[in-house]
Amino acid sequence: MIKWMLMFLLSGYIFACSGTKGITQNSIENTENQEVELNEKELPLEEQKQMQFDYMFVEALKEKSLGNPQQAIQLLSGCLEINPNSSAAMYELATIHAENNDFTSASLLLEKAIQLNPDNKWYSLLLAQIYQQTQRFNNAAEIYDKLLQQEPENLEFLYMKAALLSNANKIQEAINAYNTLEEKVGVNEQISVSKQQLYVENNEVEKAFWEIEKLIESNPDDPKYYGLMADLFQSQGDSINALKYYRKIQEIDPENGFVHFSLANYYLQNGEMEKSFEETKMGFLSQDVDLQTKLQLYMMLTGNPAQSGIQPEQENELIDILLESHPNEHIVYTVRAESLLKSRKLEEARTELLKALDIEKNDYILWERVLFIDNDLQDWQGLYKHSTQAMDLFPNQPQIYFLNAVACIQLEKYDETVTVSDEGLMYVLGNKRMEGQFLMLKGEALYKTGKRKEAFALFDKSIDLDPDNHIALNNYAYYLSLAGENLNKAEQMSGKVIERFPDNATYLDTYAWVLFKKGEYKLARFYMESALKYGGENNGTLLEHYGDILFKLQRTEEAIKYWQKAKDLGEVSELLNRKINERNYFDE
Repeated sequence: MIKWMLMFLLSGYIFACSGTKGITQNSIENTENQEVELNEKELPLEEQKQMQFDYMFVEALKEKSLGNPQQAIQLLSGCLEINPNSSAAMYELATIHAENNDFTSASLLLEKAIQLNPDNKWYSLLLAQIYQQTQRFNNAAEIYDKLLQQEPENLEFLYMKAALLSNANKIQEAINAYNTLEEKVGVNEQISVSKQQLYVENNEVEKAFWEIEKLIESNPDDPKYYGLMADLFQSQGDSINALKYYRKIQEIDPENGFVHFSLANYYLQNGEMEKSFEETKMGFLSQDVDLQTKLQLYMMLTGNPAQSGIQPEQENELIDILLESHPNEHIVYTVRAESLLKSRKLEEARTELLKALDIEKNDYILWERVLFIDNDLQDWQGLYKHSTQAMDLFPNQPQIYFLNAVACIQLEKYDETVTVSDEGLMYVLGNKRMEGQFLMLKGEALYKTGKRKEAFALFDKSIDLDPDNHIALNNYAYYLSLAGENLNKAEQMSGKVIERFPDNATYLDTYAWVLFKKGEYKLARFYMESALKYGGENNGTLLEHYGDILFKLQRTEEAIKYWQKAKDLGEVSELLNRKINERNYFDE
């Protein structure tokens, strides 16, 4: 891990430096364009070309620094047309290709630049970095070897050579390079750990142990080295010596909380689950261990309970410890919430998320989670309250406006639905689906306030923007059927919905009702019976609709029976009592 982290940091350093240090500077005076053209007429041809080259090169560097890579590429390509052997232009062009992850073009340019100018180390460093990015580790190591010939005392080059040889799986050569580095700097943790890993890969385990022993001898009071030795023994199946070194850490540093996690892993690998969990708890209780480390371990344990052996009650116990040890950290409450959500305990999870928001109210993701839980619980008052609070904190987030509008429509706040939808639409940028959903909600609100024509126009726009919005398709189809308008269009929209949701009672009812309005009573009966089969028998509206269909099929006694069932459920339309009393169907 240390090796890879250092290589990554060095990679960033090389790329950062490459844009400036590799340039072959030319003394060029800033000259107005017109003056350049006038002077060129008086210069010999070769000097004219040099003048053009210099001007284009400087302009390319300017465009590059301004963040205009395409303009810089065009200018540098023009430079190479004037002077095909300009290593500086090749290098600058290569840096742009490298930043765009076009490593093939970059490496070809750099290889040629190095042939032309082999002493420029910045060309070589960038090429080595590209080789490393493309996992050509051996080629990268060869470059560092050549750089060392130029700068034999450069320890950075020597370390990179060793690390790259290791990645190239040239184990002995890598060990030799590390040995050379160790001769120059003495016993060093990074070097010894890297060599230890190589010796293990090469089945030279005794030498691997000796590398860690050197670290212990160099600093016998550092508990970390005893941990490395314990881990090495454990990896070799020597549990007795592993435990001895873990205990040595506790002897040297009794307050070291991290050793408990090492012991927990030790016991887990040896199948001693109870001891493993006890050590895990000790680590969680330690004030010496930072919260981030504890959370990472928690995620590892709970992410794969089959491997870690952790039980749900143990998971809760660890969370209790975290809450007790870190009561003012909002992230701990989110961990509790996630655990509750796994068990579908939505209300309890929402309570924990609200506690987290009491501590850190500016976490947008937490607010969004709360709002989605409100929606899942169909707690419209809660959704209205929480989304209103969130809108004040995040006035540019359209998702919050949408959920607030959902709450408004459910609470019959129709005028407010229109206002909130219009506000939310101002923040929708390039998201046709969300724009369509806002228009759907606005259309619903207008329909409920009797503005049918305006509502239908909005439904049309909504579906144009989001053709797969099944809620808009279903509701619009139903409203058209109630109005007796565009019934073929309503049938087409409703049919599209039930193709996707063939067992949804509400959508089947809509389709059946459209068919009923078209006079296709037998087919309407088929779909309404399907709706009742999939849960509609407890819905008064669906039962009344089924009675209406039966009446049109001249099955009056059965129709009255289903009308009465609808009445018994307490969902009574204005005409239902009249239908029952007069044994007749009346259109709405």
